[in-house]
Parts: sequence; C-alpha cells; structure tokens
Amino acid sequence: MGTTRLIVAGSMIDGSGSGTAARRQVFLTVEEGIITAIGLAVDLPCSADAVIDDLSHCTIVPALVDCSVALARSPAVDLRMPNSEQNDSGAAALLFDRHLSYCHAHGVLGVADSSDPSGLVQRSAAGTGPRLPVIIRSAWQYQGRDGMPMDSGKNDFLRIAYSADIDSMDSSSTRIDLEELRCILSHHWEGKKVVVANGPQAVAEVLEIGCDAVEQGYGMGEENLRAMAARQVLWIPSVLRAKNRLDGSASGGDVCCRFSMRFVAPGKPIPGAEAYWKSVLAEQLAQLRLARSLGVPTAIGTGAGGTGILHGESVVEEIKLFIKAGYSLEEAIHCSSEVGARFFAMEGLGALTVGRHATFLVTRGTQQQLPRKLSYLENIYHDGIPSTNYRKNPVKVGG
Repeated sequence: MGTTRLIVAGSMIDGSGSGTAARRQVFLTVEEGIITAIGLAVDLPCSADAVIDDLSHCTIVPALVDCSVALARSPAVDLRMPNSEQNDSGAAALLFDRHLSYCHAHGVLGVADSSDPSGLVQRSAAGTGPRLPVIIRSAWQYQGRDGMPMDSGKNDFLRIAYSADIDSMDSSSTRIDLEELRCILSHHWEGKKVVVANGPQAVAEVLEIGCDAVEQGYGMGEENLRAMAARQVLWIPSVLRAKNRLDGSASGGDVCCRFSMRFVAPGKPIPGAEAYWKSVLAEQLAQLRLARSLGVPTAIGTGAGGTGILHGESVVEEIKLFIKAGYSLEEAIHCSSEVGARFFAMEGLGALTVGRHATFLVTRGTQQQLPRKLSYLENIYHDGIPSTNYRKNPVKVGG
C-alpha cells in the first residue's frame, strides 16, 4: 500500500461541468494517485500515517487540455525563425520539444497535435524526447490524396482541412472537394474524426456526411449549431484565431499578440482589416453564446503554432474568450479540461472527482482571481504528488 495523502485546498473547481460551483475549504484524500474522498476541510480525517499538503491559500483546478496545437510549428512573428515546414526533422524535433515544455509549464497536460511530420509523437512516447507528463494525441492530417501519409495507423485521430484556417489568406476556399470528403469520412476509422470547416455550406456538408467534431466553424450559422446540438457533435471554436488577427490589424502592419506584450513586425496596414476582424470575432463570440444555450458540447482549442499564438499560455486566453461569450468560470474550466480529455481518451486527465486521478494545477489565491492566475501557476500535481518537472516562472527561449 502506498502513502495516503491528504490535500487541503482553499478552493477547488472540479471541472465536472455538472453545474457544480467552486467549492471552498475542501480536502482530497489521495491513495495511489487516485482521489478516494472529497470533503470539507473542517472534517479532515485524522491519520497518523497520512501526508498532509496544506494548499489552503490556493485554488486547484484540473489540468488543461488544448484540442488544437501544432507542436512542430513556430508561432514566431519573425518569418526568419525556423519552422517544421521549412527545415529538416532535426529542427522540427527541437521545436516540438520546446513547445511541449511550454505546454507543461502552463499546466496544459493534454494536447491534440496536428503537425507531426517526422513521427515526433512516437519518438516522445518512446522516451527519446523530453520526459514530461503531457499526453499527446497525434492527427492523421488529411489534406488531399497527394498529402496522404504512408501509415495512418500510428495516429490517434483523423483531422481533415475541408476549409482553410480562418486566419489564412484563402479561408473562403475548401482544401478538398465534397466527394473526396465523403470518401474519406465514410472510410473505416476507429479514432475520432475532426474536420476544419468554416461557413454555413461547408459545415452543413460535413455534418451531413458525419464527423465527431467541427474545428473553427466560423460563420456556420444557427441551423448548423442546432444540428450539432441534436447530434452532440463537439465544437472547437478556436476564437483566439480571430482575436489574434484583430490585435494584429488594429495597430497597422503585421502585429501579433503575445498576451503579456505585443510584438510588432514591419508591414503595411490593410485597409478595412480591423473592422473585418472585429466583425468576425463578434460573430464567433455570438455563435459561442448560442452554442452554450443550445447545449452544443464545446472544447478549448487554440491553434497554438499559428503566427502569434503561443503554446501553453494561449489556453488561458481562450478561456477568457469563453467567459466573454457567457460561460461561467466553472463551465470554461470544464471545456478546457474534462471535455477534451474525454473526447481524445486522455486517461488520467479531466474532472477532479472520486475515482479519478489527482492531477491538477495549483494557483495562489481565490477563484475570483481566475482565469488570470492560471498564467502564474504555483505548482502542478501529477497523480497526487507535486511534479518534479515543473519549474515556477519558466524562462522561454525563442519561438
């Protein structure tokens, strides 16, 4: 038998999403990494053999999950920075390892990666990469017959770019045609099927053929949202893409937000860009607000690795946008933890309830200081034990 650990927390948001508000002054009993009891701190059991961790000055929340990242892509504004699409596998591996460490440093312990050109996920799983407790689900990124990988069996989920990313130059066009989409989605695939689709027609076509999740979904409209609610299709709205573009257009030139500061690169302002992205962002927030009222399952996916969208810390910014759209803090935490963890079958992550793993983030202060305090973690617990991999106030190097 392992040591019993009693963890006393000033506040806890369990991430269950069942309407449970934040709980104050609670304790968790943890045995062999599993939560075996949750109660009020005043009823803390007496046990001479138990180790007591006093986090009464802190708030704990489940570990975060980002359902849309590109670990091997640099979000750097400077186009001279190396990127996986422009360099060899060695450069991609360096970016992958660096961005994985950024995710861990910000409490993002689960990611769905869409950029693995050199089998980096398998390399990391084999222990040749950084030994960090981050669960990675890798995508078979289908972008047309010419781009089909040789072996899709090593990947965890299928990701199809039916529409281009909303923040790319050709966002109005589709990447593959309808018949090709129908063919690939009708193929037998044991994992989840995630489709990037924007606009009412593209999303309607995707839903008619059948998929498990729609990523982005900009401008898809109420009818499609109602269809997603009825079929319980997951929506990964990636609102931060539009927010990032708006931040870039507002000051003129190529500007991207690093959240804590702004980086500016030379460029010519595009007439009308600020008004356009302000409209796009407002529409996406309105769709997210409607999705909440309709009961559409939603999850956090930032698009980290896109220009100006940093790995790890961008999750907190997406949580803020969910709250701006009308989600409560507890609902937003649910979308950033439990929903993604269950969708991508990330064992050990998700809600902090009895019978689940005691993997959570520690923030100093009360829940009223969230989500801001999630950017400044006090500690990370993995299976009930403080992480030996976490270093407070990490220093970043490069993109």
